[in-house]
Amino acid sequence: MRNILVLSKRELQAYFTSPTGWLFLCAFLVITGFFFASMVGYYAMQTTELGMGSYSQDQFDMGEYLVAPFFANTSVILLMLCPALSMRLFAEDRKQGSLELLLTSPISTFEIVMGKYLGSMGFVLIMLLATAHYPIMLYWLGEPDTGVVFSSYLAMLLLVGSFMAVGLLTSAFTDNQVVALAISFSLLLLFWVISWADNSGSGSMGDVLSYVSMLSHMEQLGKGLVHLKDIVYYLSFIGVALFATQQRVEAFRWR
Repeated sequence: MRNILVLSKRELQAYFTSPTGWLFLCAFLVITGFFFASMVGYYAMQTTELGMGSYSQDQFDMGEYLVAPFFANTSVILLMLCPALSMRLFAEDRKQGSLELLLTSPISTFEIVMGKYLGSMGFVLIMLLATAHYPIMLYWLGEPDTGVVFSSYLAMLLLVGSFMAVGLLTSAFTDNQVVALAISFSLLLLFWVISWADNSGSGSMGDVLSYVSMLSHMEQLGKGLVHLKDIVYYLSFIGVALFATQQRVEAFRWR
């Protein structure tokens, strides 16, 4: 456990000791802030035009018009940012030759993979926590559903955990960070939109594609519906990706 913590601290510090990490963090906050301000402005305009009676409050539910769209937009932003944040995790070490030093040290492959994964997740978690003032502002503006807010953050945490796990896996297969980014984004986009392949959306094939798609599980959590199957899906997705990464890194020991 100590080795995992040391490696995760090293990876987390690497984001803040380079301008790239700060650039990603600032860009994320600027983009999410723009979307949040735009949605609040639209919500205020619509409620003002219709009046603040009980009917308009029911018609323009804050969770439907502010919370859900905000987290939906945030998930798309993270879909594009996470591959860029994870592309260097193994690719950089392979290119610089530092991975060989890790593999010859008294650290297990599991500890190496988990250390890098937790370190990168720590940075993404900081990014998510930096958006906490947005839902706090909603409590000043009105009375959003607390359950929806927390389930939406749970969905974001599970979602970015899946994104970073795939990014870690693709980074272990190449020493070129751009290639790792491209492959990671392509795979994540496939799992994001795979449910669209079945136009009818019904039948056994539609059910399978819907379950495989990340989007369908995120939508349920974003509505405040916390089902065990959705949590199991994301945890299984992360576990499979991390196991595959461990096997890939372990193969380097036998070269």
